Amino acid sequence: MQLVERITVVLADDNLIVREGVRALLGRDPALEIVGLAADYAELVAGATRLRPQVVVTDIRMPPTYQDEGIEAAREVRKRLPGTGVVVLSQYDDPDYAIRLLGEGAAGYAYLLKDRVADAGLLGRAIREVAVGGSLIDPLIVQELVAPARDEGQLSPGEEDLLGQVAAGRTVKAIAVSRGEPPEAVNAAIEQLFLTLAKGASAGRQGALRRLRMLHTAILRRDEQGETLSRLLPGGLADKLLRDRGAVDRTDRLVVTVLMSDVRGYSAIAEATDPAVLAGQLNAHRRAMNAAILTAGGTVMQYVGDAVMAVFGAPDPAPDHAARAVHAAREMHVRQRRLDAEWAAQGRTPFTLGIGLSTGEVAAALLGSDERVEYTLVGDTVNLAQRMQDLARPAGVVASDATVRAAAGGWAWRPLGPRLVKGRATPVTAYHLEVM
Repeated sequence: MQLVERITVVLADDNLIVREGVRALLGRDPALEIVGLAADYAELVAGATRLRPQVVVTDIRMPPTYQDEGIEAAREVRKRLPGTGVVVLSQYDDPDYAIRLLGEGAAGYAYLLKDRVADAGLLGRAIREVAVGGSLIDPLIVQELVAPARDEGQLSPGEEDLLGQVAAGRTVKAIAVSRGEPPEAVNAAIEQLFLTLAKGASAGRQGALRRLRMLHTAILRRDEQGETLSRLLPGGLADKLLRDRGAVDRTDRLVVTVLMSDVRGYSAIAEATDPAVLAGQLNAHRRAMNAAILTAGGTVMQYVGDAVMAVFGAPDPAPDHAARAVHAAREMHVRQRRLDAEWAAQGRTPFTLGIGLSTGEVAAALLGSDERVEYTLVGDTVNLAQRMQDLARPAGVVASDATVRAAAGGWAWRPLGPRLVKGRATPVTAYHLEVM
């Protein structure tokens, strides 16, 4: 029987007593595994890069300067290992630290006060939250943000509710949906709220006003930079929306190469594998496939279970999209074989890939609403990529004739001859790529 996979953690604090105390605390949680320790910025970044934990727990101030090494190290780790959760522990209840940590996006970050790490499992909850991309701010920090305004006694119940939502890190659009108002009205209400607070600033509350302004600016900046959309859209499309505000209302005709990937026998693997173990494998698989596609200049459209769909030549046109897609398909097999070798040493079932490639014209459009937008490709090219993937059995890469001609180069293609595929009355010409 396979053991349930635990959340791996690297713990960093320059104080040995504190570090060992937190280590002992986390050691009592059967869902967590401490895989590494660090005492300063350099040790944390190097250790996390080498051990690739799911979560980093770090003090906010460490050598060499005892300023904000924890926050800077957290950012550096996230650059090297996207998706790694970060929990910052601090003895400072000044909200400015939390605001700075979350200024570039809250997903996967948590900020807790050190003297509350043992409070009803708060630290364990924070680790679990950031491990799956969530976020958490110590409730005392949120209270500190809200309390100064309430002390003034100048806010209406509606204003207090609005301030609470801002302090909790909700975006303007999310607040608008909850209040049933347009985003413009909510933004105006927040600005008016700040004017109300400003009346009390002369009474020694400038710090509270400054903090709230910083938090509001961070939220608006993330929203305006497409940070919220970037969680819902494939890579590069949030930037496209910012550059081209009319993109939502327009359909583009593009010649692209579509890639479809599938793990063979996934249902049987899922039936025989512990769900937690399988989730870890699937997460590692997606990271590897994502890296191969992005390195080749592709756009990951979506993941559906074990399946991956990507496009080359959209949203921005690329004349060599077919060659890029072939490069990516081959690299996906290479990266998966590396994963399979690691899994074999752990007694886990390998993933066998079948990948299909198709080149042709598609209609590309951004469809949806302010709360959710999806980038969609429509056309026979998409359907044919799926059929090529079906032909890639038991494994390998199969491409349409159009892809082979557009990719050019010295690829080792093996003709499969005319093949009948679902949805077509006439045979299609397909080729199998010899993957080393």
